[in-house]
Order: sequence, then C-alpha cells, then structure tokens
Amino acid sequence: VKLARPNVLSLQPYRCARDDYSSGILLDANENALGPASLPTNSLDPYDNGMELERYPCPYQLTLKRLLCDHRNAQVGQTADNGGIQPKNVFVGVGSDEAIDLLIRIFCTPGNTTGGGDAIMTTPPTYGMYKVCANVNDVAIQTVPLTPDFDLQIPEMLQAVTPQTKLIFICSPGNPTAKSIPLSDVRLIASSVNAIVIVDEAYVDFSSVPSATSLVNEFDNVVVLQTLSKAFGMAGIRCGFAIGPADVIQLMNNVKAPYNVNKLTSDAAANALKDTSTLENNIRVLLEERALMEKQLLSLDFVEKVYPSDANFLLFRVKQKANELYKTIA
Repeated sequence: VKLARPNVLSLQPYRCARDDYSSGILLDANENALGPASLPTNSLDPYDNGMELERYPCPYQLTLKRLLCDHRNAQVGQTADNGGIQPKNVFVGVGSDEAIDLLIRIFCTPGNTTGGGDAIMTTPPTYGMYKVCANVNDVAIQTVPLTPDFDLQIPEMLQAVTPQTKLIFICSPGNPTAKSIPLSDVRLIASSVNAIVIVDEAYVDFSSVPSATSLVNEFDNVVVLQTLSKAFGMAGIRCGFAIGPADVIQLMNNVKAPYNVNKLTSDAAANALKDTSTLENNIRVLLEERALMEKQLLSLDFVEKVYPSDANFLLFRVKQKANELYKTIA
C-alpha cells in the first residue's frame, strides 16, 4: 500500500447514507419512499419488490463477498479462518474492468504525456483494457512480449522494471493466448519487484492451474482479478472482483463510487454463488465441447496449429486469410 499515490493515502472517503444506517425509517438518503416506478419484467406480474429497489444498495456487498470467499476457499480446501480469503480481501466492481481502472488511479501518478508520471507493465499479446485504462489515466505502458509459446519472459520483465513501474499485469489464462501462467512464475515476480502484481483470472475456472488467490495471504503485493462473465455465464450483469491484501482492498473501497454495484446485479450474483451446480455442469460441458472443437479444427487442412487451451476458447493458426476468417466467424 506504500506504493499508492499520497493523495489517495490521505483521502477521506465519501461517507454515504448506508454507512450510517441500513434499517429503520431511513429518511437520511432522500430516497423515494413510494417505491420504484417499475421493476424487472419477471417481477411485474405478480408485483414483487422484495429487493426494495427504491433503497440504495449496500455499498460494500458483504453478503456477496462472503459467498465468493466460501466458494473459492472450498475449491482449495481452506476456510476464511484457516488461511483462506476473507471479505476484507475482496472488492466487488462493475466487471473486472472497474478494478483495473481503480488500481491504475490509486497507484499510478499521471504524467506520461509530459514526460513524467508512473507506468504499468503488460505482456502482449494480452487483454486490451490495461492499455486503454493506462492511456485514459495518462500513465506510461511498458511492454515485455510473451515468448512464441506464450510464456512470460521473466528475466526481461525484471530488467525492464523501473522505480516508476507500479503495476504489472499478468493475464492467466491469457486473452488471446488461452494459456495459464504457472503460480511459480507469479511467486518469482512478486518476490522480486517493488510493484503490485495483478493476475487477471477471467478464465480461471476452465484451467487446471490453481487460482493465484492462494498467494494473496502469502504476498502483500499480489492482487487477483476475477469475473462472473465467463464460466458463470453472467456477462450481462457486469460483476467482477479484486482479491488482494486488505489494505489494498480498503483503498479501492475508498476511491470507488459509493454505490457501484446495484441490487439487481448483487442478487443475481449471490444466487449463482449460493448454488454452483449449474456452473459446474456448464464448465464440464464447455470443456467437452472445447476438446471436440479442437479435434475438428485439426482435421481441417487449412489449420496449421491449434494451441493448448486453459480457457473457453481456442487459438489456432491458419495458412492464409486469417483476418477474413476472423470476420466471418466472429
């Protein structure tokens, strides 16, 4: 947390109405006590406003955080009281993109266009939002490309780190590579740099490589991003998480908008985490279909190579007209 911008460290966060009162008459937030003008389609007939949409949501999503912790801890045989992650380690955001932007705003001083400021490091080919958020925040971008086999070039990454490098983004499994990064690589980088190492795990549920959430209590500079958009199949509700050291998560809560996650999103996300049987079945089906698709692609004479995948998609190389093929099947 010492890497954060001084103005962020000294920030007095906005105190919203739900910080003070969450039950009672609730006249403190100037809400419309007559109720909502409408409801989601499926709640109109019969009318069901059980979520009380006229009221602001919990700003910290504590129920949702507990459910995520229980789910992820159970996957590695841990509990919140026995080495696992706890709600204080979890930030809930509008997809993982909100967390990417917040982390850059918290840790990186702008100034790239005037020859100053801080920097992030990426390892292309990788997810494009790291670059977009850095550019929006006027933060420099250091790039160390992956190897032809899509592995990290760790010596080159460590050599490229400067005092201005505040965040290192590692996409695992990668987008568009579909390849997971070994936890040993993350450990080596985290133990070698004075920067925050961010492991973006949007596709982790399809991978045989364990989640880097197990490193959160081992290192004070590892943050893991996850989402409900991929394996959970809930891209439409825009719900993501940052899992990291409690002091980093606290800064994210201090800087975020007061009610960044709405009640409809929170309710759907909680339902998905309470009963993961559908999730588990969908993952099984998708992995079976991925294997079938790989076999079919390999049978096509214009396909040169199908790369191994730890995600819900396949990267493959064709002999010619790759761009035309991309536009056709996209």
